[in-house]
Amino acid sequence: MRGRQPIAPQRRRHIPPQFSWVDHRLVREGYVQGRSSPALALYLFLVTVADAEGLSWYSEAALCRQLTWSAFQLQSARAELQQAELIAYRKPLYQVLDLSPVITPPMPRHGGEAASVGEILAHILGGTR
Repeated sequence: MRGRQPIAPQRRRHIPPQFSWVDHRLVREGYVQGRSSPALALYLFLVTVADAEGLSWYSEAALCRQLTWSAFQLQSARAELQQAELIAYRKPLYQVLDLSPVITPPMPRHGGEAASVGEILAHILGGTR
């Protein structure tokens, strides 16, 4: 099939371990915060119609019909999702991206001293000790 290769193969969508096709990290890790309603609607539509790897070949015209949007509304929602790294797009292919793991910045060291497990956990969880 033409265009079967994902745009970002290293970010193939994986079905999350919880009972849901939509990854709970969208809410828990704040991916939905600050997103517009149209961007979230497009994301939900793409998650629903995409294959197991997150790939969808819906045309711009078909998406506009399904969502009752203008081409400008679709382009705006798509750009917002691309900027948030929730989707990749290369006409005619959409890819719902696997959510990136949260990367914790390295813990500052004090004089080359080893950190305790408690300090490491506090740092990972966002607190300081």
